[in-house]
Amino acid sequence: VTYYSYFDTVVNCFLIDAGGLDIQTGPAIGVAVETMCKFRQPLAYPEAIDAGLRVGKLGNSSVRFEIGIFRQREDEALAAGHFVHVFVDRATNAPVPVPDAIRAVLEPIQLTI
Repeated sequence: VTYYSYFDTVVNCFLIDAGGLDIQTGPAIGVAVETMCKFRQPLAYPEAIDAGLRVGKLGNSSVRFEIGIFRQREDEALAAGHFVHVFVDRATNAPVPVPDAIRAVLEPIQLTI
């Protein structure tokens, strides 16, 4: 549960800070429709951590965020996983396109193969 909390914090801080997502009153919100976490090593308080974030897939109304949690200055992830968000209209819960400002900050961190 703690790692999911880290994942959620990383994604939401990025969307709010870089993409301007208004989680209180904005017309579109992201709803988590799928999550996954692979636990590899424990982390203990008060260890400081780093987090990595990238976009695995950017669709019309959905995005797959891929997250890694690391001890500071280490390359091996303690936990790795993903969240899939579908953007929906706050009032109707109907899917809507990823807002333009958010899409603009997601495209540069999208995984390209």
